[in-house]
Amino acid sequence: MSAEVCRETAEHPRLLKLSSALFYAGSSFLITVVNKTVLTSFRFPSYLFLGIGQMITTIVVLYLAKKSNTVKFPDFDRSVVLKIFPLPLLYVGNHVTGLASTKKLSLPMFTVLRKFTILMTMILEAYLLRKTFSRRVICSVVTIVFGAMVAASSDLAFDVEAYTFILLNDAFTAASGVYTKKKLGDQSLGKYGVLFYNSLIIVLPTLLASVFTGDLHKALSFEDWRNVAFILCFLLSCFMGFVLMYSIVLCSYYNSALTTTVVGAIKNVAVAYIGIFVGGDYMFSWINFLGLSICMSGGLVYSYLTFNSSQPPGGNAEGTEQQKILIPEDLSRKN
Repeated sequence: MSAEVCRETAEHPRLLKLSSALFYAGSSFLITVVNKTVLTSFRFPSYLFLGIGQMITTIVVLYLAKKSNTVKFPDFDRSVVLKIFPLPLLYVGNHVTGLASTKKLSLPMFTVLRKFTILMTMILEAYLLRKTFSRRVICSVVTIVFGAMVAASSDLAFDVEAYTFILLNDAFTAASGVYTKKKLGDQSLGKYGVLFYNSLIIVLPTLLASVFTGDLHKALSFEDWRNVAFILCFLLSCFMGFVLMYSIVLCSYYNSALTTTVVGAIKNVAVAYIGIFVGGDYMFSWINFLGLSICMSGGLVYSYLTFNSSQPPGGNAEGTEQQKILIPEDLSRKN
């Protein structure tokens, strides 16, 4: 399975790989703006209800597309649950730990600790997909993480609970990305099947959690449901949630889980750069700016190595110096 995934990634045209990455970056940026409008400007009280709306939108759009023969994926049966597992669990874990860590950490520390997702993704790709990485790719990833650490070095407040949540969030994000790539190698589900059944399986448990925690009541009692501007922004956020999930799957399909993670990191740094000049909520410091610049340089080098080469960053190109990340099975073989 993993060898097939690596081969398919290498065979995709460079234009598709680049365009899918740009599509993901653009979608991620736009949904950040829309979600900020809904949750901050209108003060909508429920992240969870908004997530449910995005899941339902994904289910409805793909179901109608399947009925109109626009897209194809298999009908539901018992085997689908086994094929999609453990993606739904990873999605829930990612969502819950992400919300908890966002509330408990300052923005600089949240930014730096989220960059460890990139390292975790690289390790998981080596372990689950048997990938190897060139030393240049490894150096570019280390540069991104180092830059993030420099950027946040002026805010080193330590909170055990917050650090636990953010590191768990990193692990869930990395695992979700790698397993998405692995499931995309299963031709019986395909891109749309992975997207549809992941949302379908998880939407009901998420809705029940919303009911039992009182989150649903807060959302339905929100006073701006008669505000046309709010309704339009809410619906746009739901639709953009579907677009974002589709762009993640598409980017992972044409590239790799690691590339998708790095693209997200570059987007976050770019948003921080924009925040220096627009918005007024960025507190400028030379240390933070230096860290952002180091992080961006690492991301640009990784992008160049990825999109300017016929081999994927986790490939096995002959004649290219590779650095293999050893895993327990490899060590046992050596001994």
